[in-house]
Amino acid sequence: MTKHLTPPTPVPEFEEEFEAGLKAIFEEKIVFNQLLGLKISSIKADRVIGRIDMRPELIGHAAHHRIHGGVISAGLDAIGALAVMAAIGARHMDETPAQRLQRFYKLGTIDLRVDYLRPGIGERFELRAEVMRLGSRVASTRMEFLGADGMLLSTAAAAYIVS
Repeated sequence: MTKHLTPPTPVPEFEEEFEAGLKAIFEEKIVFNQLLGLKISSIKADRVIGRIDMRPELIGHAAHHRIHGGVISAGLDAIGALAVMAAIGARHMDETPAQRLQRFYKLGTIDLRVDYLRPGIGERFELRAEVMRLGSRVASTRMEFLGADGMLLSTAAAAYIVS
């Protein structure tokens, strides 16, 4: 008996206006993200990637030159929220980019759990996030914080209010 697999759902491509708007909100209008130096590397409907370059202001342990755990936690929370926004943007492709961007302002963190696996030592870090479930009121995400060499340094899971 042959199994019939459901083909994967195509991932929509975002308009340049939507991506530019998300980037402006995330990197410029959220001033705390500026303080962290959080930048977007990639925005897709099913996954977002960001980065943080190490700076002296982010040191949490002077003797070992490690990034502060609060920077890791805040960065993972922010990238998780961005993943939710990308998923919401993909769900509402029938709306204009401006209408979808307005949905960003309704988003809020409900719960965040971070597991610190290894010390955050390096010149730059990559943050990845994907949405596990997007409901009508709550979204859940999974995030990763990696060193420049791809070593997994921390993981996180979060829930966000979306309405």
